[in-house]
Amino acid sequence: MIKKTRAEITKCILHKVANKYNSGQNVFSEELIRFDAETYDLMKNFLLKPFGNLTQSYRFSHHADVRLNEMNNYASEIFTNEESFIEFSKNIVNHLYEQSNSAQIKTGDVIVVFIEGIEYKDVLTEAVGVFKIENKVDFFQTYLDDNESWDVVVQQGISTKKIDKGCLILNTTDTEGTVVFSVDNNNYDAQYWIKNFLGVKLADDYNSHTQNYLELCSSFSEEVIKPEFGKHEQGNFLANTVDYFKEHESVDYHNFKDEIFEEEKHKDLFEDYKKHYETLNDVLIRNNFDVSGVVLKKEKSRLKTEIKLDTNISIKLDVDAPDAASEYLERGYDEEKKMKYYKVYFNEEK
Repeated sequence: MIKKTRAEITKCILHKVANKYNSGQNVFSEELIRFDAETYDLMKNFLLKPFGNLTQSYRFSHHADVRLNEMNNYASEIFTNEESFIEFSKNIVNHLYEQSNSAQIKTGDVIVVFIEGIEYKDVLTEAVGVFKIENKVDFFQTYLDDNESWDVVVQQGISTKKIDKGCLILNTTDTEGTVVFSVDNNNYDAQYWIKNFLGVKLADDYNSHTQNYLELCSSFSEEVIKPEFGKHEQGNFLANTVDYFKEHESVDYHNFKDEIFEEEKHKDLFEDYKKHYETLNDVLIRNNFDVSGVVLKKEKSRLKTEIKLDTNISIKLDVDAPDAASEYLERGYDEEKKMKYYKVYFNEEK
């Protein structure tokens, strides 16, 4: 949804964020980073590449008034007055620090940037980017020793392969508010970055509707189907769900239940669980929405369809083949061995 072809990083600063739980102290820079051409190109690609394929965006939220959202305010101040960039970059780091209320929240480097020329929906705009580097990688540094011989030493640095956490706050609003994109590759605490630090919620569009519904189905399969009906039926349900989304341009809740479940009691189980899931996760699952093919492709790879057995054997079911499990996989019980078994039919090994 965003394009970086004409984007330019015009301001960049790096601070160190500590862990409040461990009584650490933040360390701030007072000057902007000055790049040479090679470092700038590498940094720009490193920071912006993760956002090139994102389709889902967020909007700032607050339980009382969105104008009280800290990150919304800090970004707005920077957009209004670029000279305040360094001051408010420190405020951003302090706000991040205040969210580290447990030992598992990692310390790290925080890079804050101001970007011009980001393209969003065919319009050029500005963005404030915040990136947290939590993990360092080891690398060998070569050097000349006192005897003028080459030697190596192990040092730690930032990998250019992927960022740990990052967000882009665009100087663009719609009917729902300011547009925000976020990535989190170290999702050890989902609430920490998205909810506590950014204070954002998914935009109310077909991308989030598709994701919410698929996450509901995945949770239902794990918490209801698997314990009550087994992993075989769990795999069938997930495969049939994916097949429904592939075959329909839009989802109708009542039609979905009729096609996926044969028995009324199973429909009732799903309906009851949907209400429980919405309350537990404070989310509204839409009954009617258009399917996002991009989100479906991403989410289906996360669906667990593997049957792991205590005999160190696993059977992986393909979510793109909903009829395969019912046609070519049988479950039974061997009276002689006193063990359960699966019988798998096939023509050739691949």
